[in-house]
Amino acid sequence: MDRVAAAHAGDFTRMPHNAPVHLPPTKDAMSLDLVTFHQTLFLLILAGGLYLFVSERLRIDVTAMLVLLALVLSGVLDADQALSGFSSEPAIIVAAVFVISGGLAATGITERLGQWIGHAAGRSEARGVAVLMPAVAALAAFTHHVMVTAMMLPITLRHAREVNLPASRLLMPMSLAASLGTTLTLVSAPAFLLASDLIERSGGKSLGIFSISPIGIALVVVGMVYMQLTRWLLPRHKGAHGDDGYLRLDRYRTELLVVDGSRWSTRPLLELQNALGDRFVLRGWLRDGKLRADLKPSSPLLAGDVLLVEASADDLMSLHDDPGLDLNAIARYGARVNGEGESQLVQAVVAPGSEFIGRSVRALDFSRQFQAVIVGLWRRSGEIGERLADARLREGDLLVLYGQPAHFGDLAAHHGFLMLVPFAGEAKRRLRAPLALGILVATILAAATEWLPAPLAFLMGAVAMVATRCVDVNQAYRAIDVRIFVMIAGVIPLGIAMEQTGTAQLFARGLLHVVAHWPVLGVLLVMFSAAALLTQILSDAATTVLLGPIAVSLATSLGLPPTPFVVCTALGAVVAFLTPIGHHGNLLILGPGQYRFSDFLRVGLPLTVLIALVSAWMAQWLWLGGALVPHFGR
Repeated sequence: MDRVAAAHAGDFTRMPHNAPVHLPPTKDAMSLDLVTFHQTLFLLILAGGLYLFVSERLRIDVTAMLVLLALVLSGVLDADQALSGFSSEPAIIVAAVFVISGGLAATGITERLGQWIGHAAGRSEARGVAVLMPAVAALAAFTHHVMVTAMMLPITLRHAREVNLPASRLLMPMSLAASLGTTLTLVSAPAFLLASDLIERSGGKSLGIFSISPIGIALVVVGMVYMQLTRWLLPRHKGAHGDDGYLRLDRYRTELLVVDGSRWSTRPLLELQNALGDRFVLRGWLRDGKLRADLKPSSPLLAGDVLLVEASADDLMSLHDDPGLDLNAIARYGARVNGEGESQLVQAVVAPGSEFIGRSVRALDFSRQFQAVIVGLWRRSGEIGERLADARLREGDLLVLYGQPAHFGDLAAHHGFLMLVPFAGEAKRRLRAPLALGILVATILAAATEWLPAPLAFLMGAVAMVATRCVDVNQAYRAIDVRIFVMIAGVIPLGIAMEQTGTAQLFARGLLHVVAHWPVLGVLLVMFSAAALLTQILSDAATTVLLGPIAVSLATSLGLPPTPFVVCTALGAVVAFLTPIGHHGNLLILGPGQYRFSDFLRVGLPLTVLIALVSAWMAQWLWLGGALVPHFGR
C-alpha cells in the first residue's frame, strides 16, 4: 500500500459494512471556511496543472514541480507532505525498476528477448502488434508493469528502427499490453491486493491469485483486437533513439585473437556465437596464418586463432573487454601506443578529399603516425576485403581507433578526419545473464509473496544487480530517468492534497448519493468510471482504498456480494488508458514515442469505454450469476 493509501485507509475500512455509508466530515464546523478556501485553492491549482499537462507548454516534470510548489506556497500542504513523493513507494519502485532493467540490458537479456520478438514479429506492423502485445502482457502478469515497459522500450525502439516502422505505432500498444497484463493475476498490481483485503474484511471470501484471470484474459484479447482495428488512430512518429543512436551502427569489421590460456580455448565457436547473439557474424577463420574453410561452428577454438568477424558496437566493446579474447590489432601493435593512463576507443570519419582515401590500413601505419591503432571499420556499402589490414579506405568510412587520450588531439586536428568522438558501444556482461535472471525472479517472488514490501524487494533487486556486477554502477545511475522520477514525485502530493482538503471525500459522497438505486450493471460501470477518472490524479492503490468502501456499501444496500463492485473499482484504477499521467508506464513511452497528451486521449478514451463494459459484464457473470453471452429477446 502506498503512502497516500496508508494514510487514509482507516477512514473507511473500520466502518460497519451492513449499514449505510456516512462519510466523516472533512473538518469540524469551526474550520469550515478554511476548508472551503483550501478546496478552492486546490481546485484552481489542479485546473492550472491540468492545463499545463494538456497544453504541454512546459515539460511534464517541470509542471509537476510547479504544482508541488504552488501547493506549498498556498498553504494547502506543508513542506514534509509536498516532498513525501520523493520517498514514496512508486518513486522508489520506479527508480529501482530502471536499474533492474539496466541490468537486464547490460547482460544482453533484453537484446535476446528483442531478437526473439523481432524474428516473430517480422516486418509487418499488424504482425508486430499481434506478437508484441501478448508477449508483454504475459511478462506483466507476474511483475510490475513499469518494469516490463522499461525493459521492452529499447527492444521495441530497435525493432521499429530495423523494420523501418514509426516507433509511435508500436510503443503505445506495448504500454497498453503491459497495463492490461496486470489484470491476469492478483499479484501484479497493488490495487488488486488491496481489493482482496477489503473484500475479506467486509465478510466476503478473499480473491485467489487467478480469481480475476478470466477478466484479464478477456481484456487482453479485447485490447489486441482494438489495436488491430484502430491502428489508424495511432500517430506516426519515428521516435527518439537517444543522442548517440546515429553512431551505434550494426556492423563493424574487426579481427579477434584467441588468447593463450583463454576460457574460450578448446571450446567450440558455437558457444561464442551463442553468447554474442545473431549480431556477431563470422567472415573467416585464420589458423597458423592461413584461412581455413574447413573449420565449422562445432570446431574448437585454439589459442592463436584469428577470427574475422562483423559485430555491433556493443559486441565489439564486449569483445574488447573479454579477457579470453583480444582485438588482433591491439595484440600486435598495442604496445606501441600504450603509455601512462588508460587507453580507450574512439571513432573517426574519413573526410572527403582525405589523404587516407585509397590507401590500405596496413600502409597507413597509424601506430607510428598518430600513436593509435585501427581496430575496426564500418562502411555504409561495398566490400571491405578479407583482412582488415588490407582494406583500402574510402570517403565516409568510420574507423574505430585505440590509443591514449593524450594523443587524440593530433587526430582531432587532422584535416583527414571529419570528427573524433568516443566510441558508442557498451560492453555486455553476457556471462552474468543467468545471474541477472535469477535476481529478477527473486525480486518478483519477494514482492509477490510479500516476503518483503514491494519497494524493498525492488530496491533489493536493484542493489543486487550492481553488487553482483551485472550492471556497472555508472550505468545503473544513467539507467534512471530522472525526468520520470521527478514527475512521479511531483504528482503524488496532488493525491495527498485532494484527500487533505476534503475534495476526495466530497467526490465520494456525491457518487454514493447518485448511484445508490441504479441497476447493478450501471453501478458497476459507474464505479469503474469513477476510479478511472480519479486514478489520473491518485495512484491506483489510493483510488481503490478511497472508492472501495463505497463499492462495498453500495453492494450491501443492494443486497449483493461486494466482490464484483470492488473488483470493478480496482480495474478502473488500474487499466484506465486515458492520459500519460494516469500510469507511470505511459510516462516512459511519452518522450521516446514523441507522443502528445491528446494522442493518449484519442486512442485511450474509446478503449477505456470498451474495457469498462467488458469488465462490468465479466464481473457480473463471475460473481452475480449473470449471462456470459447477452440474450436478445426470449
